[in-house]
Amino acid sequence: MMDATQDLFVRWMRLEEKLIERFGKKPDLETVLFLIGIQEFGQIFEKYTKEQKQDLMHIAVCSLLSQSGYFVLEGHDEEGWPHFRQLKALPNHGLKEQEDFLKDHVLLYFEQHNF
Repeated sequence: MMDATQDLFVRWMRLEEKLIERFGKKPDLETVLFLIGIQEFGQIFEKYTKEQKQDLMHIAVCSLLSQSGYFVLEGHDEEGWPHFRQLKALPNHGLKEQEDFLKDHVLLYFEQHNF
C-alpha cells in the first residue's frame, strides 16, 4: 500500500516524464510554476523581466491554490494581469510539506487541463 508521500512522488514523476517529452528537459517546480503562470496570464512575451517572472509564478500559485479555496480571482488590470484575493490562511508547513502541497495542486491543475 502506497502512502500519500509515495503516491505524490509517483504522480509527480509521471508529470515530469510528460513535461520532458514536451520540452526536452526536466523542469523544476519553479519552472512548472512559471509555465502555469504564462498559461493563466494568457500572453507570451519574447523576454520576461525578473519581476514579471516572479509575478507569473505568483499568478500560478494563486491559481493553483484557488482550486482549494485559498484564493479567488478578482479580475484583471488594464494590462491583462490577473489579481487574486486571499480567502483563508495558508497551512503553516515546513519547506518539504509546502513543496508537496504545491506539487499536489500542480498535479490537480494538469489533470483538470487534461495534460
